[in-house]
Amino acid sequence: MLIRKATMDDLKAIAELEKICFVPEKAASEASYKERLTYFADHFWLMFDGDKLISFVIGFVTDEADLTDEMFAHADMHDENGAWQMIFSVGTHPEYQKKGYAGQLMEKMVEDARQQGRKGLVLTCKEEKLHYYGKFGFENEGVSVSDHGGVVWYQMRLTF
Repeated sequence: MLIRKATMDDLKAIAELEKICFVPEKAASEASYKERLTYFADHFWLMFDGDKLISFVIGFVTDEADLTDEMFAHADMHDENGAWQMIFSVGTHPEYQKKGYAGQLMEKMVEDARQQGRKGLVLTCKEEKLHYYGKFGFENEGVSVSDHGGVVWYQMRLTF
């Protein structure tokens, strides 16, 4: 398995994996990913099996303490000098799930944020994923302000 950061050349593969991992009302579009890659490709961790993208962890950096829906829609809100690493999306191809691949990428994202002097990381997840992210040290802060996809999201934070 190869782990690396993204480039614009990865756009199609990222958009395809997003469609496989998420239902249409929660999946980001290829155009959205193009904009995100333009602003914060250095905050995309990708895992490949040969030439096949099998997992990713993606987010941007901001001084805002809480993850909002507006951030998903506006890649230009990224601030490379920001205090918080946000995590927008964690996905693994179904054929590769339950093997720890996303966890390896989460660890890379956490280590990057620590080395870059961030205050920590923030993500939102569904209730059934609270335990999973808790294993990485994230703490549940309760129901998020997000209503993305008409789902109840919980905000989780890992503070260094």
